Amino acid sequence: MDGLNEILSLVFNATLVRSTIRAATPILYATLACVLTQQANILNIGIEGIMIFAAFAAVTTSYFAGSWVLGLLAAIITGVVVAAFMAFAHLKAKADIFVVGMGVNMLAIAMTRFLLQRTFGVSGSFHHNDIVPMPRLNFDFGGNALLDTLFNDYSLFEPVGIVLVFVLAFILYKTVWGLRLRSVGLNPLAAETAGINVTFRKFEVMLYSGVLGGIAGAHLSLGYSRMFVENMTNGRGFMGVAAMFFGGANPFWGWIGCLIFGFADSLGSRLQSLGLPSQFILMIPYVVTVVVLTLAMMRKKRAETARKSAI
Repeated sequence: MDGLNEILSLVFNATLVRSTIRAATPILYATLACVLTQQANILNIGIEGIMIFAAFAAVTTSYFAGSWVLGLLAAIITGVVVAAFMAFAHLKAKADIFVVGMGVNMLAIAMTRFLLQRTFGVSGSFHHNDIVPMPRLNFDFGGNALLDTLFNDYSLFEPVGIVLVFVLAFILYKTVWGLRLRSVGLNPLAAETAGINVTFRKFEVMLYSGVLGGIAGAHLSLGYSRMFVENMTNGRGFMGVAAMFFGGANPFWGWIGCLIFGFADSLGSRLQSLGLPSQFILMIPYVVTVVVLTLAMMRKKRAETARKSAI
């Protein structure tokens, strides 16, 4: 019994909270980007590719310019450019958004691998002391170990992401802009009748999703880590899509889904240190993704059944 308690204390402690938030943050920004576009009835499956492009732009700019701020700006600009391309292909060229998104994802993996070799002469990953990371937040709690563990050593955009959850929820559900955006997604013909430019609104939120995707990529390479690795998103963009569906395109409930993914990732890392097979540990986030999507689809089906019964 004492041995079991010791193992549990190693796995479940205050540092698990910090590591959960840390692991959930890149997924959270992807989720918020998908929430915005889904409110306009656009499934932004290409958020994975946006994050990869942005992560590479952030590391490259930070390395050559010696500034994480410029790296962040480069990542945001890159995300907006890629999102604008996707929006043009979908809204103007009438291409299927799922096909466009998957194309962007595959292009991002191949293009960043090529650029990594051409720019830095390496393959696989790039790490250098000249890469300037995002700052970390530290506060003085008078030596209180618990408070130091819970509230210190966060990268800048980890608490910012939590604030954005509530800001975006307010914008979507408490402002005229949010009402018009949701009307575009629910009934575009009625929105057009009310004088809303549906195409412009959809293009607009795609650009905003590019901003959030750019921040996600920059955080991944300059905040979460301090390097660029080929395909370093490792499915986090798809997890963001899954969390968005889990939350029904609601920022707050989507954040809860992100925390589930972050908890699974952090728990897996701790279990691996206890000697469990790595194959089992590596599959935990993907199993959780399937479970989350299943729960989301079940909830959606129940809601549709209840709505039909009410009619």
